[in-house]
Amino acid sequence: MFEMGATFVLLVFLVLTDNEFMLISREREKLIEAIKYFSKKTKYCGLIKLFKLLYFLDFTHFRQTARSVTGLVYSALPRGPVPEILYREIKTQHVLDGKITIHEYSEIETETGKAYTPAKIEVKGTFNPRFFTKRELRLMEQLAFIFMEAKAEQMSDVSHLKGQPWHVTKTRHGIGSPIDYLLSLDGSDEQQLSKEEVVARMEESEEIRKAFS
Repeated sequence: MFEMGATFVLLVFLVLTDNEFMLISREREKLIEAIKYFSKKTKYCGLIKLFKLLYFLDFTHFRQTARSVTGLVYSALPRGPVPEILYREIKTQHVLDGKITIHEYSEIETETGKAYTPAKIEVKGTFNPRFFTKRELRLMEQLAFIFMEAKAEQMSDVSHLKGQPWHVTKTRHGIGSPIDYLLSLDGSDEQQLSKEEVVARMEESEEIRKAFS
């Protein structure tokens, strides 16, 4: 039996905007379905563009709700924010959960450094929206619309803007450092939570995880 304090925290956590709650994490399912969605809804969607779309999705959602969509951790690599664990999984296995296959991804050496041939993303089955909240679906739709025609280089330009999380992380901590989600709280989003509210929600989520572990 839970103590009253833990029960109260649980109830507070469940009463979130747009009924956005899930006691059972569906981050992996959301990741797979988000990849399906973006690969079908945008043009030129190789790995670099995909990583940028996932990054924008996660960081936008975090500043509005204090949690990401996919649970990915992004690092400030030379070409922008990259979910390194996912990147390594793709590079070594080329298949995600039997539903996503990455074709023709390779690195080549040039006089100016490494260059990357575009990857082809093959998905099995149609996009399933059932794991997502209304907010998450709305954000995915908005990002797909905004970056429909964008190529990887243009996506990189957006993610590299001065003052944005990738730039701040690279400048303060160096290439390869993890990007703190709190850096997304830049005041550019009308729906952004205050830093105090974000921290409070993160602490509540951690208490709930501990209570159910």
